[in-house]
Order: sequence, then structure tokens, then C-alpha cells
Amino acid sequence: MLAFGAASEASSQDMKPGREKTVMITGAGGFIGSHVTELLLHEGYRVRALVHYNSRGSWGHLQQVPEALRSRLDVKLGDVTDPFLIRSLVEGCDVVLHLAALIGIPYSYIAPASYVATNVSGTLNVLEACRQARVQRLVVTSTSEVYGTARYAPIDEKHPLQGQSPYSASKIAADKLAESYFCSFDLPVVILRPFNTYGPRQSMRAVIPTVLTQALSGAPQIELGNLRPKRDLTFVEDTARAFLLAATVAGIEGETIHFGQGVAVSVGALARVCLRVADSRATLVSVARRQRPERSEVGLLLCKPAKAKRLLGWQPEVPLEEGLRRTADYLRAHLAEYRTKDYVI
Repeated sequence: MLAFGAASEASSQDMKPGREKTVMITGAGGFIGSHVTELLLHEGYRVRALVHYNSRGSWGHLQQVPEALRSRLDVKLGDVTDPFLIRSLVEGCDVVLHLAALIGIPYSYIAPASYVATNVSGTLNVLEACRQARVQRLVVTSTSEVYGTARYAPIDEKHPLQGQSPYSASKIAADKLAESYFCSFDLPVVILRPFNTYGPRQSMRAVIPTVLTQALSGAPQIELGNLRPKRDLTFVEDTARAFLLAATVAGIEGETIHFGQGVAVSVGALARVCLRVADSRATLVSVARRQRPERSEVGLLLCKPAKAKRLLGWQPEVPLEEGLRRTADYLRAHLAEYRTKDYVI
């Protein structure tokens, strides 16, 4: 179990009357969703958690939620593409956090229609259900990928949106639908836009667990794709706090708020820090496969987090190297669950 820091003074004041509220979270079994769910349970909320249906009946990462917290957790298996299910799950909830999405960029080149179905139509289902149920707050999860390669840096919320992959295009569409529901129907929606998040429970499709698992397994050589792109990285506990604040701070309806460290690091430099925290002497090799198409590659994502600090009182608390060490500790304890061969980012 991860130890979350206390919420900011501003958020705790807003949250006090909400401790008895029910929060619905889509995508709750995923990497970020499970951390947000756990934080809400620690804060005393009741959580209705939508986990993508699977034949095993698995709760995904929610299976790691401590037994002591599960009395306030109601897990439902389903899919955001089913409007009838979403309507039934939203009914009776005070706040909805929408995190469900297809997020793997490489797969979006292969199956773009599935991204439209989940990320666009799924978001529409959530918006309409929240409108009919008259929820007090809906937080829609965006991504820094909607900006594409930075035209100027650091990136603020006014930066142009650029659909450089089918994935990013689907998230732009979802953001615009959310914006339209605020303007058209006064739906109390907030668009929360994380820059890159990392930490325990992240899948092997991301660069950090890919490098760390191979390093911890003693691999002499680690293959990666393009080492030059730069990303702004936030530890998952800091990301979870941003969701808590976006769900509870008063007077931010209709806002798009992004957050990050305000520091960008290249994939190559990041991988070298990963090797250091894993105490590995492996060499890094850049290979041609699994790189993005040339015009789809996003070269720089660097956040200007001033708005998040001003409106939410949010700022990052976990430095990169500390976060990587904590991630490495988690992976070391769960190494058998991770695939460590023939996986190139």
C-alpha cells in the first residue's frame, strides 16, 4: 500500500462536507484509476468503481486495495461504450471521475476505430449520464498528448491542440465534447490534463517499467526506440492528489487544467536514471522498431503548471529520482508479474 500525503488546506476545506459522498470512477482498475480510488477510500469516500469487463472477473489493480478499505468500495465490471450501463452506474453518485480510455499510442495506429468507440463515444455516454443524473461534478481525464510537439515551451492551457496520433485525436474529441456539455447544458465538468504519469502499477507499454524490469532482471542490454523525445513526468501519487482536488475544489467548473513538474527529461536521460536507481550496468540501445511514424512523433512536452497551482493549490511533491526509486522497489517486489523480454518502447 502506498502512503499518500495529506490534501492541501484549500481542498480539505472543500472536502469536509463531502466525506459522505459517493464517487464513481471509470477506469478504476487501471494504473492511475486504482491510485485515485485508493486515495478516495483513504479519505473516507464511498467509491463505485467501474472496471473493464473481463472473463476472469479480475478487479485489475484494485485487487491491491487493502481489505480494511473495501467496505466502502463497490466494484462493477462493464464497459463505458454501453450507455445503459453507464446511466445506471452514475445514478445516485455525487461526483464522477472519468478515467476509462484506450491509451496505447502504438495500437491506435492499428485499430483507430476502437479508440473512437472508447475514448469519444465512451466519454459521450458519461457526459450524457451525468447530465441526466445532475451530478455535482464530473472530471474528464485528458492528456498532454493533445498538444502534440510543443510549438512553444513551457506549454500552457492555451497551446494549440494537435492530433498527431489517432489516440491524441480521440482525446481532443473527448475534451471538446466535455467543453460542449459545459457550454450547452451547464454540466459542472472539469477537464483535467495530466502530463506523463509514472509509478507503481504502470504497465510495460511505458518506458520506465520497461527499463526498470529489464534492469532489475539483470539484462546486459536494454533496447528502446527513439531516445530523444522529452517528457514532463509526474509521480502517480501527485497525479492522484490532482484528481482529488479537481473533484472537490469549488468554483472551477468549465476549466481545463493541466499539471506537471515543469521540467522535461529525454527518454535517454530518463533511462540512465532508471539504470542508476536499479544499480544496473546494462547498456542502452536505440532500435528502429516500435518508433512512431515521423510526423506522429511528439518531440517535447513541457508543462507550465501555474494554473493548477493557482486554482487547485496543487504542486508536485515527489522528485523524479525518488519516484523512480519507489517505482523500482515496487517492481522488484512484483517482478514475476511483469514481462521482461522482447518488449521495446
